Amino acid sequence: MVDRESVVSNAKYLRNVRPIDPDEICEYVTGQPHPAVVRQVLREEAVALGLVEQDDGTFAPVSERPVETTVDVVESLPETYVEALDELLMDRYGYEWASGDAGDGLRLTIRRLKDDYYQRRQVEYDTDVALGYAIYHLPDFYAAVQYVLNDLVAKRLLPRELRVLDVGAGVGGPALGIADYLPDDALVDYHAVEPSAATEVLEALLAETGPNVHTTVHETTAEAFEPEREYDLVLFANVLNELDDPEVVLRRYLDHVAADGSLVALAPADRNTSTGLRELERAVADSGASDAPTVYAPTVRLWPNETPTDRGWSFDVRPDLAVPAFQRRLDERPADDADPDADREPADGEFVNVDVQFSYSVLRHDDERLLDVTPSPNTYAKMAAMDDHVSNRIDLLAVKLSHDLSPEDRDANPLFKIGDGSESEDNYAVLVRETAGNADLAAADYGDLLAFDGVLALWNDDEDSYNLVVDEETVVDRIPKPV
Repeated sequence: MVDRESVVSNAKYLRNVRPIDPDEICEYVTGQPHPAVVRQVLREEAVALGLVEQDDGTFAPVSERPVETTVDVVESLPETYVEALDELLMDRYGYEWASGDAGDGLRLTIRRLKDDYYQRRQVEYDTDVALGYAIYHLPDFYAAVQYVLNDLVAKRLLPRELRVLDVGAGVGGPALGIADYLPDDALVDYHAVEPSAATEVLEALLAETGPNVHTTVHETTAEAFEPEREYDLVLFANVLNELDDPEVVLRRYLDHVAADGSLVALAPADRNTSTGLRELERAVADSGASDAPTVYAPTVRLWPNETPTDRGWSFDVRPDLAVPAFQRRLDERPADDADPDADREPADGEFVNVDVQFSYSVLRHDDERLLDVTPSPNTYAKMAAMDDHVSNRIDLLAVKLSHDLSPEDRDANPLFKIGDGSESEDNYAVLVRETAGNADLAAADYGDLLAFDGVLALWNDDEDSYNLVVDEETVVDRIPKPV
């Protein structure tokens, strides 16, 4: 039995002197254990000691510098995870898991999952359901969380020594996304709360993450789990809509977000779950309570003491991912499933899901906002008073809260949802004539701050919304986010 206390004591002494080498420490430990044994102890104590394992096998203190690099485009789910999921599928159903009864069963499972979701029915997870869910949702969930983390890195608010609580972790898409987003010298103390059979998939995939991602899975519900400390990142990814009382749960977990930490909530982009997320955001952030969190992004309240009461349907859209092999296999099934060598039917895309569309909310306790701007009432109109400005040209500060929403099947003007945190009705910027002076409206990213000069305010009776007409008389400037 190795003298663990002696290993830890030596590591504490050396951590401020030089890289901690297991080959060196074993010389100072009673019995001189094998360096591999010392290395294992250091791995197990790394979180408590604040150590990261380096490529050469030594350990060093984790840097106090925050994460500084963002992700531009997530192109695909890494092959490491594709192969790990494929191995799980082969273990469960055999080498030809996409064929025969096994393939038919998985297709039926995914169809039921999609139908249950659209019908807003509760899903019961067993191993088969968890694997079907992973096939269909692992890639898009993996990508979405990384784009959200970009907002935190923009203001250097994501520490390299990161304590994560993933509530309703599912099969692990967001967990893998977080692990791969962070630099190799980050130290992650990751805790998952997940009560279902999805933990079988989750734990297998977490095993593929790097040596500095330390994982613990709590097999219990969000309601029953009792956090014992604070976390730098509390994550609710595509789970709040499945809870019986999501507001109560959200408030309870906000109490366990560190003073300089973040609560990140993600939801699918469809109207019900997206607006449901926004309702929860408003319930906790706009309550007027002294401990109410601040909305950091994307629906920043630009005007002090104002809150939005519009419909709140807002979502981001990012480039499609490459189709992973496991989705392609299930989609391109043999014409005769009894013969794996038979010609394959053409894919129809029913079991391919590489769209990256999501709604999100980032809440913090420290009053930080991604867009730390307060408009001057002497310069800019407020959306709360938009009715007073109908038929007038006005100046406006607003956040871009959608990509082009104009119908693809009609020759329509580009249409973008915008907001300033005070709106009582939906507000849309309509680009009727693009010029060099207003090109930033279409070019800006989701969540960017835009300054409108001379935009025409109109009321749209058909849609019960305000249209802000951008034409040749309008100038639109994108105000850069922090860098």
